[in-house]
Amino acid sequence: MTFGHLAAHIVAGNYFFCSNVGDVPRPKVEEPKETEGKDKLVAALEASFEFCDSALAKADDSKLNENITWSDGKPRARALAFVTLASSWADHYGMAAMYLRLNGLIPPTAKQVEKK
Repeated sequence: MTFGHLAAHIVAGNYFFCSNVGDVPRPKVEEPKETEGKDKLVAALEASFEFCDSALAKADDSKLNENITWSDGKPRARALAFVTLASSWADHYGMAAMYLRLNGLIPPTAKQVEKK
């Protein structure tokens, strides 16, 4: 998976999982392709996380047992979307950090804070 593919994959996942977790409609946005430039991928990532912020604010734990339609068309409990979203973010962060380190870059969250 290329870094661009990872970014596009995160955008698609954010819209799918956050809309299901928050029980809100998925916005009709054009999701980026993995070959898009950095600016477009970053803007799409930021928009998808902003959507997640608003969708997750509406999440209601009394709906965890309700069924949602999964990406394969089969019903699954909404709770699975909660768990999958969290584990996906952890997995995707790890992948992005590895890509950065393999290219000689330190992930922003790993940089030491300068003492003043």
